[in-house]
Amino acid sequence: MRFRSFSPRALPLLLLALLLTLPVLAVLASWLPIDQALGQGEAAPASILREMASTVLPSYLGTTIWLGLLVALGAAIVGTGTAAAVTLFDFRGRRAMEWLLLLPLAMPAYVTAYAYTDFLQFSGPLQVWLRDTYGLEGRLLPEVRSLGGAVWVFIFSLYPYVYLLARTALGERAAHLMEAARLMGASLRRRIWTVALPLARPAVAAGVALVLMETLADFGVVSYFGIQTFTTGIYKAWLAMDNRIAAAQLSTMLLVLVVLLLQLELRAQRRMRFTTSGVGRAGSAEAQPQRLRGWRCALAWLVCLLPVVMGFVAPVAFMLRPLAADWTVLPWNRFLEWAANSVRLGAITAVLAVAIALALAYAVRRRPDGLTRGVVQLASIGYAVPGAVIVVGLLLPVGWLQQAVPEWGLPALITATAVGIVWAYLVRFCAVALQSVQSGYSRIPMSLDESARMLGTGGWGLLRRVHWPLLRRSTAAAGLLVFVDVMKELPATMVLRPFNSDTLAVVAYQLARDERLGEAALPSLALVAVGLIPVIMLSRTLRSGRK
Repeated sequence: MRFRSFSPRALPLLLLALLLTLPVLAVLASWLPIDQALGQGEAAPASILREMASTVLPSYLGTTIWLGLLVALGAAIVGTGTAAAVTLFDFRGRRAMEWLLLLPLAMPAYVTAYAYTDFLQFSGPLQVWLRDTYGLEGRLLPEVRSLGGAVWVFIFSLYPYVYLLARTALGERAAHLMEAARLMGASLRRRIWTVALPLARPAVAAGVALVLMETLADFGVVSYFGIQTFTTGIYKAWLAMDNRIAAAQLSTMLLVLVVLLLQLELRAQRRMRFTTSGVGRAGSAEAQPQRLRGWRCALAWLVCLLPVVMGFVAPVAFMLRPLAADWTVLPWNRFLEWAANSVRLGAITAVLAVAIALALAYAVRRRPDGLTRGVVQLASIGYAVPGAVIVVGLLLPVGWLQQAVPEWGLPALITATAVGIVWAYLVRFCAVALQSVQSGYSRIPMSLDESARMLGTGGWGLLRRVHWPLLRRSTAAAGLLVFVDVMKELPATMVLRPFNSDTLAVVAYQLARDERLGEAALPSLALVAVGLIPVIMLSRTLRSGRK
């Protein structure tokens, strides 16, 4: 698409895109000798990179890749297996399993890690009971806080990404083609391996890419388990070693990995559109899932229930145990304060994100040229950027400006107020609001705009009087999704939150890090309760889309 001549009206959009992409640009600029030019006297970026390459970089890279491969394999198996079970087969309770398999989405991965650690560690109730009952001594179970424990947590926390996409792909085409293969005499095993799974391969690849992006962006699990990945290395370089250039370079490497995964996800999405095109609804409706009875029905139940129990039921039960044992040790007096801080930050960010999303979506609808679409795409890249990278990208330019103009006092503005953390949230979650608003706009025909202009309504009046009444549900969903994401966000919140403004996510992490896992149960369960909101919304959407 060709770019039109530059219009002064596009300047606010360009400034908005710059505001949302500044962290990424700052991280990339860290490879330039800016500190030396400002007279900081730090080592050149190239020498810092050589030093890291000979010390910590191989460990970070190896652990990150090994963790990603194991999580990708496990999530692909669990997500594809559960999607095939509820899509290709019919058994008692299948409808309930379809939405139960979404429940782990409500569990932040770091909350699942705290729950398993509290129950399975050396001093946890399970090992204590085993030692007391059978007269055993020493450690009876493998160490939870390890690479294997992190892989377990990530698999059962993130497999729904693969499950959702694979379920959609299998439901659109696989059942119909499997019915045709059955009529041609193919066995059940052959129909699954040669028809269903090849059709779901692009969807599984897209889901695995999303799982890997979430794994690479995680800080709570890897930090709590003591696993040396790029994310923990970034925080160690910045906070412990006070070397922001090293942190920025590690952020760049992590960003490169995320970009590669994002390209894989986009490519898989294009293949999904290709493989699911040309299939009518009638054909899919004629093909019925195969009915399972007896031991096959029990096997389907086991395949579906195991991830739900491991990813949601068991962690919630582990966290409810200290609440039921002794309510008096829980920090009830501080809980309302932490919840209020989380709600306040979430509400502010949700309102601003929805306003920005409305402005960007309306600009694309009103002037769909290459410049406007490019600005919107730039504003959407933040969701794929890990929170640790956003933190470094925000604090780097603040430090440079502080060196150049010390009288401005920018560090205090960013770290001592809510400006910095809300900015980071907007960079990270504006894409969530924008996607929901654009989805709402896709259901508004352009003929309404033309009719309104013929009646004398144009400009922002068109947005206020015509679009807004039709976008209320989409904007409400957008604000709610952003609010929930902000409530659960940990890496950026830990560094950029204002003084004396701990949130539920930060408090849960700090209590768990201090081995006060019983007290961490209360804020953790509150985060789970909030996380159930989008899961319920998603379940209703999938159910209405099937009707």
